[in-house]
Amino acid sequence: MDKNKLAMLLFLGSEALFFLLLILVYGIFHGTPGWGRGGSELLDPGRTAIFSAFLIASSLTVGLAHRAWREKPSRAVSFWLLVTILLGAVFLYGQATEWWELVHREVSVSRDLFGASFFTLTGFHGFHVLIGLTMIGILLAFSLSPQAQRVKPAAVDSISMFWHFVDGVWIVIFTVVYLWY
Repeated sequence: MDKNKLAMLLFLGSEALFFLLLILVYGIFHGTPGWGRGGSELLDPGRTAIFSAFLIASSLTVGLAHRAWREKPSRAVSFWLLVTILLGAVFLYGQATEWWELVHREVSVSRDLFGASFFTLTGFHGFHVLIGLTMIGILLAFSLSPQAQRVKPAAVDSISMFWHFVDGVWIVIFTVVYLWY
């Protein structure tokens, strides 16, 4: 296995453990004294599901970009990378507006256990989405330049793996935070 892909897999394994711990904390604290008004009272699963669909669709578009890159860097690669960035940005916009609404309803990290665990979990995920969009943006820049041929396939593979991981983690977070509790 390519050392870059192996490094990404090891990194994603460590991130998976971190997300697992955050999700467990959310589940353990749910309903305990100090939880406060939680997700079922404050969150809108339907609205978030719409924004989540954009993120999930971005897994398809990054996959199409990845496949096109393996064939040969082309305009199709640039197109699918741009679409992926736009879909990811729509998701982040949805998360930002949700946070904004919660803050205006006086929900914060310091208010109660719900606020602390919700903002930590979704914020950490949002940070990963931002990192992924940055990496995809760098790939997009390379795909538009004469340097595209110099990008190693393992780099594209690794970024694609990261993006699929971020999408998969969101499915678990959405299920636990918005549907289960």
